[in-house]
Amino acid sequence: MDGILSYFFNMGSMAGIIFILIVILSSALKIVPEYQRLVVFRLGRLWGSKGPGIVLVLPWIDRTLRVDLRVVTLDVPVQEVITRDNVPIKVNAVVYFRVLDPAKSMVEVEDYIVATSQLSQTTLRSVIGRAGLDDVLSARDKINVELQQIIDDRTDPWGIKVSAVEVKELELPDGMKRAMARQAEAERERRAKIIAAEGELQAAEKLTQAAETMDRSPITLQLRYLQTLREISVDKNSTTIFPIPIDLIKPFMKHNS
Repeated sequence: MDGILSYFFNMGSMAGIIFILIVILSSALKIVPEYQRLVVFRLGRLWGSKGPGIVLVLPWIDRTLRVDLRVVTLDVPVQEVITRDNVPIKVNAVVYFRVLDPAKSMVEVEDYIVATSQLSQTTLRSVIGRAGLDDVLSARDKINVELQQIIDDRTDPWGIKVSAVEVKELELPDGMKRAMARQAEAERERRAKIIAAEGELQAAEKLTQAAETMDRSPITLQLRYLQTLREISVDKNSTTIFPIPIDLIKPFMKHNS
């Protein structure tokens, strides 16, 4: 009986030891996907970033934090800004960034997503406030590049890489929209008048050339006269009174005399 009890006791001890080893092993082994990194702190000190794959850590000694390396799409909320020429507008943007150094993103800043969002909002107000309304409307690509460079430089110590910044929407006051519509209409009228004046100038130049040609060869004037008569005679329902130049009948008058 004592042997049987000792056997079951030994078996229970072995099972307990195996269970403890399984718990320790499950806590020590971490599986890290390709798009993540595991930042390890050993006894409070930064040990480094590990992964991807299977990472072995010390249970109850190492503290681990997972960092996603994929591109983050950050929506910058609508900001009310006054431009350089004192026009109040509302503008929002989107920021694309990713973590390049997982250790820095955990050590240098408390929450890199919140910090990047706040920095993007202040930078957007600052850059738009320094630009005029015409620049905001026509040179948006230039403003996007300037925003990307400023945010990227300031987030570089956090291990963040800002790949692009795009200004999404621009809301103008109703009065400014009406003023811009009137300005665009006036611009179109100005262009129409210029085009009409250029057409008149070209027509006058061509008429001058035609007059010079007719002056050198008077017969061309008679041919043009006959061609005009032919064009008018197409419409049979109308009566046209057309003067006859004396030059056309002079040869007949000389012949009869």
